[in-house]
Amino acid sequence: MRKTVVLVAMAATIVLAGCGPRKEAVPTPTLAPAVATVAGKQDSDGGGGTTRPVLPVIDAVSIVEQVKPAVVTVVNRRMAGNVMSEQTLEAGRGTGFIIDSDGHVVTNEHVVRGGDRFQVILADGTVREAELSGADPLSDLAVVTLQGDAPAMVAFGDSDALRQGQPVLAIGSPLGEFTGTVTDGIVSALNRDFPGGARGEPAYSNLIQHNAAINPGNSGGPLFDLDGKVIGVNTLGIQQTNDGLPAQGLFFAIPSNAVARIAAALIAEGRVAYPYMGIEYATITPEAALLYDLPASYGAYVQAVVPGGPADAGGISEGDIITALGDRAINAQTTFTEALFAFGPGEVAPVVVLRDGNETVLEIRLDERSGR
Repeated sequence: MRKTVVLVAMAATIVLAGCGPRKEAVPTPTLAPAVATVAGKQDSDGGGGTTRPVLPVIDAVSIVEQVKPAVVTVVNRRMAGNVMSEQTLEAGRGTGFIIDSDGHVVTNEHVVRGGDRFQVILADGTVREAELSGADPLSDLAVVTLQGDAPAMVAFGDSDALRQGQPVLAIGSPLGEFTGTVTDGIVSALNRDFPGGARGEPAYSNLIQHNAAINPGNSGGPLFDLDGKVIGVNTLGIQQTNDGLPAQGLFFAIPSNAVARIAAALIAEGRVAYPYMGIEYATITPEAALLYDLPASYGAYVQAVVPGGPADAGGISEGDIITALGDRAINAQTTFTEALFAFGPGEVAPVVVLRDGNETVLEIRLDERSGR
């Protein structure tokens, strides 16, 4: 007998770090590590013979001085008036950072959404015009290209190497006004996921949770490690639960490895091609499995199959439980979306399915996701 599984949304208020409000608003290059060390200095043990080296001293001031010129404010302007008196008014601001000598600036898609014209304000206050190179609503990432020479640039670090408790620095423009604001914290957790993706919403998965304070206007800004490398893009925070209880120190960033891949596609093609399976699904957790007496602790419970879509053509049925795609098992670290996005449009994905207590592997030829 098929069970009905209802997807329950997270009981918290999620706030995009977003465009900062304005009074007049309408509605990979190599960067040398910025680490200060005490070169050649020794400490004596006081015993008259042995010495020990002084440990390196991490200098946050030096890191900020080195990377801050590459952090910019991104201004979203929209057309207003009519043909006879057409003008652009500022609709909001976010943060971005320059990644190469061509002046490509990474930011969040929701910072540039709906914009007709864009400007970039450099760290020294200089205003430059910018063109939208590409935007991807699904990942909530975008790239704009500033006019003129790039004053500085920063490099991506390896987000897969992050460890819980690792110190981080955030630089951005909270509220759109306080440009170049620096906050510090640690990596609080890794692999955080938020609802979205099944119907085309931003697929926030595998996020970095940290406690370096960010606010509206910080969206699109860089999260740095103490080598001065970008290890994430600050995107959202949680301010309170649905019960109205305040939440503190819950901020999230898109990991740099995903950002680097998507930014490269936006620069090269102006878009990102995503695979499409053609299902609606509920995420299975151990709690849901216990509640509904399901045979898998993790997976994607198929609630509906799009007629004529790849899943329909490949034999997937409503009530099936997808537990893996290829060699990527769906578990606490890997969501269905992450496993799916390891494949490209047109590729054949071996999909492991539980059906009536039996496991089978179906070959699904994926299409390309259209629209959002």
